Amino acid sequence: MGPAIATEIILNSRLKERFDLVYFDTKLNREISGIGKLHPQKFYELPVQYLKFFKVMIKEMPSLVLVPISQSSWGFFKDGIFILISKLFGRKVIIHLRGSNIKNWLAGAGWFINIYFRLCMKISNAVIVLGQKLRYLFADYFSDDKIFVVPNGGNYDIQPGEKQKPTEDDEKKVRLLYLGNLQYSKGIKDILGALVCLDNETISKVTLNVVGAFRAPEDKIEIIREIINFDLPVNLFPPAGKALKMELLSKADIFVFPPREPEGHPWVIIEAMAAGLPIISTDQGAITESVLDGVNGFIAAPNNPEQIAEKITMLVNDEEMRRRMGKESRRLYEENFTEDIMVERLAKVFDEVMGEVRGQ
Repeated sequence: MGPAIATEIILNSRLKERFDLVYFDTKLNREISGIGKLHPQKFYELPVQYLKFFKVMIKEMPSLVLVPISQSSWGFFKDGIFILISKLFGRKVIIHLRGSNIKNWLAGAGWFINIYFRLCMKISNAVIVLGQKLRYLFADYFSDDKIFVVPNGGNYDIQPGEKQKPTEDDEKKVRLLYLGNLQYSKGIKDILGALVCLDNETISKVTLNVVGAFRAPEDKIEIIREIINFDLPVNLFPPAGKALKMELLSKADIFVFPPREPEGHPWVIIEAMAAGLPIISTDQGAITESVLDGVNGFIAAPNNPEQIAEKITMLVNDEEMRRRMGKESRRLYEENFTEDIMVERLAKVFDEVMGEVRGQ
């Protein structure tokens, strides 16, 4: 999951050379399917977790607490307690949103959650979002100078020139790649629908590698049935470790990730850019701040297999376009989305917020 990737990168980055980082694990879910859901066992685990957090606060007395927040009522209720405890100790708090579904969630939440959310925002000192397009999400809660933008960034050693030669079996195939959880909100159904829409000549030229975990058994059944019924050129892989992921990225020709619902700034987009791939995606969250339509890829309408098929066809039949857009992806990655750039942006936010403490 995106927040876990971000946490790992932050803890192992050069930030630890400039700040004394203390990590407190708030995870209660054993599986992805449990995220945002209430479970009786959590009622026993939560008080223990909050007690441990109290002890950490007493021992470490941090100047600043960074709290990634959930976008579900149960998840945010849990996160909000960490904000309240931190303020009880008089600490500065920055909340970190790693998505963009806040307004949709709050619109469907009850009055209590909305009041609770507003309270937590009021006592927090700043918020970090993943793109300029997402600043509006907190315009009702923070002044403009307290809303900071820090896009995702990571160091990936995939160079466009390192793409491996295809095997004899797929020598003439253009290799499409999808990385992500296999749920309809991420657009996997639309990619399969796009393959169905391709004409016979184009479909004969492509193969699609799909890498990820199914969120629901019924989704798995339906997706596999569609692949079989339409005889689609699809290879399914389980969630990939870093080595396999990098290998698949290095072998790919086109990256396709067309989410239907709000996103933040997906890590898979950054990885595809680092790999020098043209990208087909949708205008969700901050994606269009890294995938520039007609420059390093294409932006299709959400839930629109026909448009995705049109973009796939253009790229499959134009090798020069694929090469040009791939180079632009790599350039944009190096200029905007490396780990060093993300770390520097985070450090500036930390310094600015903690500077209020030092100046008092």
